[in-house]
Amino acid sequence: MRRHENDDEVARVTNRPKLVALHEHNETARVAELVALAAETDLLVLSDAGMPTVSDPGFVLVRAAVEAGVRVSVIPGPSAVITALAVSGLPTDRFTFEGFLPRKPSERRAAFAALSREPRTMVFFESPHRIAQSLADARDALGADRPVAVCRELTKMFEEVKRGPLGEIAEWARDEVRGEIVVVIGGATAGASVTLADALAEVTRLTQDGVGLNEACAQVAQLTGVRKRELYQGALAARPKI
Repeated sequence: MRRHENDDEVARVTNRPKLVALHEHNETARVAELVALAAETDLLVLSDAGMPTVSDPGFVLVRAAVEAGVRVSVIPGPSAVITALAVSGLPTDRFTFEGFLPRKPSERRAAFAALSREPRTMVFFESPHRIAQSLADARDALGADRPVAVCRELTKMFEEVKRGPLGEIAEWARDEVRGEIVVVIGGATAGASVTLADALAEVTRLTQDGVGLNEACAQVAQLTGVRKRELYQGALAARPKI
């Protein structure tokens, strides 16, 4: 059978894959369609950066596929979480990935307070616009001596890893820090506990953000283990005398 000159071109057009945009705004709406497609043919979930499903679209789709009995397999790809952990110089045997830090200062401080006694290495994503304040909040909640590594532009030309105690790195970050950032913070050492002064400082920050004193004391007590009554009395005693 004679081969036509345009056979190769026809084959290329016929085998061209269909591309479907998948992002946080349309993932839920497209899940049924994509799972049905995956049941009939190969469906690849790709990312232009990072690892799908890890702070990236894909989790909703994978969960739906698993529930529908569609086989799911993975080809390991780049992960900023693991890359930052590996280069941080901090313990890698046990770690926790906390995703993006809260945008609101009060919620971010509460998050750090809740993690103050976490013994595992902690990995966070953060925006360059908030990194300075986030590190300052981490310093206040976890202590100025807690080790940290700020990793930016990993695997790129201007890759940089800044390591040191939180107090020092928080000062460094006051100058503009650019690029995609991953923060790795060492876990609490054995026997570490939140002091009353640290807990009262968190109560003060919450009340300055508009939280009532009683509620602030309740939140901090739950997060730190310091008794609510002790916090309430300490906060009242610290108020300026009129």
